Amino acid sequence: MAVLLIAEDDEDIARVLVRVFKRAGLTVLRASDGQAALEMILLERPDAVLTDLGMPRMDGWALIEAVRGHPEVQDTPMAILSGHLHPGDPRAETAKVCAILLKPCPNDRLLATMTGLIEAGPHGHDSTQVSCYSDMPVSV
Repeated sequence: MAVLLIAEDDEDIARVLVRVFKRAGLTVLRASDGQAALEMILLERPDAVLTDLGMPRMDGWALIEAVRGHPEVQDTPMAILSGHLHPGDPRAETAKVCAILLKPCPNDRLLATMTGLIEAGPHGHDSTQVSCYSDMPVSV
């Protein structure tokens, strides 16, 4: 069974996300901040990661950077789910993520995106690739 890690500090949003993905048959791990998410990623090696950006201890940007900089997990598919990212944010251009989804995001889009990333499996993330999953333009 595929394993998805969700990094989300808002309890209500996390609860909904966990339920949506569990109902779809995924094993779901949940971390309430970026530092806990990084520790779980290194320990559990999930098939994909869905992260919020604004979190305590380590935000989503730092989490993405830490994962991409770690040779054992750097090819893990990662997606951002945020309500605070604006079109044209320069960080989105260099984030090296597979998808950027904006809150609120319909459940079917969340599922399609994350299952597509899980099916794609581990892959490189250089600055020349363009994501086909994003709500906004992004180079990954």
